[in-house]
Amino acid sequence: MGSIEASPLGQHTVYADRYDASLLFPIPRADKRAELGLAGELPFCGVDVWNAYELSWLEPNGKPRVAVAEFRVPAASPNIIESKSFKLYLNGFAAERIEETALAETLQRDLSAAAGAGVSVVLMAPGALDGSKLAEPRGELIDGLEVAIDHYGPPKAGFLATGEGSVEESLVSHLLKSNCPVTGQPDWGSVQVDYAGAPIDREGLLRYIVSFRNHNEFHEQCVERIWMDIARTCRPTRLSVYGRYTRRGGLDINPFRSSEPASPTNPRGARQ
Repeated sequence: MGSIEASPLGQHTVYADRYDASLLFPIPRADKRAELGLAGELPFCGVDVWNAYELSWLEPNGKPRVAVAEFRVPAASPNIIESKSFKLYLNGFAAERIEETALAETLQRDLSAAAGAGVSVVLMAPGALDGSKLAEPRGELIDGLEVAIDHYGPPKAGFLATGEGSVEESLVSHLLKSNCPVTGQPDWGSVQVDYAGAPIDREGLLRYIVSFRNHNEFHEQCVERIWMDIARTCRPTRLSVYGRYTRRGGLDINPFRSSEPASPTNPRGARQ
């Protein structure tokens, strides 16, 4: 465990094809949460939903197998797992002879140890996904609003505002973009804001989402920043924020944060 500068990100990498749990690189959540004024008990709960599309191993007789995997990392875990290290770790099974049940148990054990909390693991054969429909986050899309925008970072909570009355609604934008804090590579995503309370000004919300465009933070940190800014500025009685990011290196990361306990679905969007 250490700083992101010590992670495999942005460094020349030898791609091992054998299992090595030490490849996983945990990064503490605490430092970034401290920037948001978070210490002690969290005001939200949630989970980081990871989907892995490049997982392969060998059966005991040497025949290769492939699967799509879903991992769920609790938001309350002390660490996130750096995504390149996650990819390198998964690639390490490519030449390992292992039963599927033992593989799932190994993944759960190693990922839970890295995250510092229980990580759930589901392995699915490609055929199990046959007929699955693409599904975007539910809600009203706000991207079509005619609004002038000239601020692309840092994130500006001052764009957020509310009106009179009370509503329950879900608002969606596909215009979320931020950057990897180490490599500067773009991270593209969609975001769903589901809430109850005073109506959030939609133009202001869109300006706010776009203000992440030149911002450098990991996916999980961006979604927590969005949740905190909306919670503090708009004061909804109920709030969840779900970020659905496009994949990189065969992995997509989808952080979900909510004021209430909930287990989000895992719909695959058209860009994922």
